[in-house]
Amino acid sequence: MTNIGILTRNPHGWATQQLIKAAEEIGHRAIAFRFRDIVTEIKDQVNILVRGTKLENLVNIVLVRPIGKCSLEQAIYRMDLLHLMKNYVPIINDPKSIEIAIDKFRTLYLLALNGVKVPLTFVTENEHRIYDIRDRLPRNLIIKPLFGSRGHGVFSIKIREDLEYVEDLLWRIMFYLTSMRAVLYLQEQVSERGEDYRLFVIGDRVVAGMVRKAQRGWKTNISLGGRPSPLVKIPIELEELALKVCKIVGCEIAGVDIVRGDDGSLYVLEVNSQPGWRGLQECTRINIAREIIKYLVEKARR
Repeated sequence: MTNIGILTRNPHGWATQQLIKAAEEIGHRAIAFRFRDIVTEIKDQVNILVRGTKLENLVNIVLVRPIGKCSLEQAIYRMDLLHLMKNYVPIINDPKSIEIAIDKFRTLYLLALNGVKVPLTFVTENEHRIYDIRDRLPRNLIIKPLFGSRGHGVFSIKIREDLEYVEDLLWRIMFYLTSMRAVLYLQEQVSERGEDYRLFVIGDRVVAGMVRKAQRGWKTNISLGGRPSPLVKIPIELEELALKVCKIVGCEIAGVDIVRGDDGSLYVLEVNSQPGWRGLQECTRINIAREIIKYLVEKARR
């Protein structure tokens, strides 16, 4: 029997409970715990104690689920802790890949440097520099937080006929963001169809996929009302792209968001190293939690 650790912000969450159930059904054990359940003891040796038990005596492998909201100090400590945990048991995903995927800027430039199509994007700390290149801005702009998920804090601006008004509005938004010490992340909206693809990767397979369609506005996130429909047969071009992206970022389990632009090309939007799959599970017969558990068991045995 393999003991699988699930490091999560919410041990009672839907995904965690699905993983615990799937593990039990195939003869293994899943143990959910939080960062606040951990104490690191450092002297002549270094011990990671989960509710008083050494990590390596409790589990054979750890799956990292969403880390949750935290301060900068907590974020640094938690990532340091994940790197430390690798010395005792396998960690999925590798902490380095989590650091990459959680950072939109780093993910995007790594993909671009490796030949993956991404939307035209401008990133800076200074709103004046964006004003300097205003003639290069696309007509449809999306402004995103550098760190974030589920579509929160994301909004669009369409630069159409009333250019003077839009430029004034854009300037005010950028000034506000930089005054809050935010990094400006402006990205072209490559499609106006209000739909994209979410592909769920485990190891070297795309185990399931869906099309997400916005029901109001343009955001396709399921948490914001996006409607999922299954990709019964995943096109080979989508499969190959998702696997390539995960290899570049280093994720073994990931959700990859891809959109077909109005020009017909496929663009990668984001990589989620701690993906949810509730919406995807509603439109596929594949038991995603079971596939994750099976992969973790095999990984632990190797």
